[in-house]
Amino acid sequence: MQAPSVLPASYVAAFSEEEGYLNFASYGPPSNHVLETAAALMADAAQGAVGASGRLHSEDVRARVAFSRLSGFPLDNVALVPAASYGLFQLAFGTQGAVLVGAAEFPANVYPWLRAQQAGQLDVRLMGAADVPVTPELVAEHLAPDVTAVAVSAVDFRTGRRADLPALREVIGEGRLLLVDAIQGFGAVEADWTVADAIVTGSQKWVRGGWGAGAMALSARALERIRPALGGWTGVEDPTTYDAVEHSPRTDALKYGVTNLSPFATGAFAAALELVEEAGIGRIAAHIEASAGFLIQCLDDAGVEVFSPRHVGQRAGIVVAGFPDGNAAEAHAALALAGITATLHGRHRIRLSPHATTGRETLTHAALVLAGFA
Repeated sequence: MQAPSVLPASYVAAFSEEEGYLNFASYGPPSNHVLETAAALMADAAQGAVGASGRLHSEDVRARVAFSRLSGFPLDNVALVPAASYGLFQLAFGTQGAVLVGAAEFPANVYPWLRAQQAGQLDVRLMGAADVPVTPELVAEHLAPDVTAVAVSAVDFRTGRRADLPALREVIGEGRLLLVDAIQGFGAVEADWTVADAIVTGSQKWVRGGWGAGAMALSARALERIRPALGGWTGVEDPTTYDAVEHSPRTDALKYGVTNLSPFATGAFAAALELVEEAGIGRIAAHIEASAGFLIQCLDDAGVEVFSPRHVGQRAGIVVAGFPDGNAAEAHAALALAGITATLHGRHRIRLSPHATTGRETLTHAALVLAGFA
């Protein structure tokens, strides 16, 4: 495997997480740029000076502009959300018809669709079962003339398998919407996100911007078809004209807005996105991919079962170790005692997720600890 290009020293120096941190699929420790941005915005708010409110809320535009550049969607097609789940609820309650959803999706990409179905908004059809990822073949089996959209995660949280978005687009055609929960992929993989009709992500995982912000981007087709069913007062024309009249929804992605977001969270999100741009998503993704590959090799050498894809291009930053004897909890406790942070998934799995700043010594150490439980 060819070594990825060197990351800028300024990028590496911006982070200070402990060496044993292997839990970026849960949350990514923010950079000092994020911390400084949030602190500066909080200080501005504390002063309450003339014009402070306008300066604080200008962080929304800064975050949208950076997300537009990284996602490839036009600025007018980008909106901010306080969390990825919020954006998924917007998509679910705004979509009509029959929607295909993987039964093994992370719950955040299942409950919005179920709740919309319960409200009589659409017809949800679950595909597959537990541990069955959404593939073009699975979608093709469930396609029907009345299916209007397919909802899928860019990266499977259980295994780290990447969805083949171009192939899914080819299978469903241009007439149906491809709606993507991108939170386990955005900031970790290099992809053409514009293959999808909508992507939703949060700031707290691979982007490393902390909690409280995220974004969704929509194609022109999605903007036309997905209604702002949950849109609020900030999503209409002339929102500050308080005339006791219902105003028309905006025509851009801001029509899905409900209220003003936290400028501290959106500013932190913007700082994190800009740092990704500065380092280059290609370089970051290549380092994450190389670390995942090296970790799989270490686990193989240690005799630990691996549930994640082995082929480059099929995996992202998640590597799942398997424990057939049901002793994953004991192995997870041993990792913690060794100073290694990971996620326990039931009795049989541990999810490890390195980032571009993860050292190989940490990956080797983790595999050695787990070898005693294989």
